[in-house]
Amino acid sequence: MVSWTDHAVRQVRQIHDWIAQDSPIYARRVAEGLVKRTTGLDELPRKGKMVPELNDDSVREIPQYSYRVIYNIKSPDVEILAVIHKRRDAQPHDIYS
Repeated sequence: MVSWTDHAVRQVRQIHDWIAQDSPIYARRVAEGLVKRTTGLDELPRKGKMVPELNDDSVREIPQYSYRVIYNIKSPDVEILAVIHKRRDAQPHDIYS
């Protein structure tokens, strides 16, 4: 099962709200795309690459648009930890808040 932390859900909402200031349609498309990208991660949890800043094999990321969807493998489940911009380094407070 793929589950989302409250922190990751808030981040997607913030991304949506930021983009919606200019384009509500595109904001919805981005938010839905971020969520859809995580479908099936529980079946292929090693699909993403390790987050290089954290050096932890169980914490991985997959790209979607300009964002990094960061997740934790908790076999057999996957927990979405954070969604951050690709240009940002992943800091523990960005992921585990």
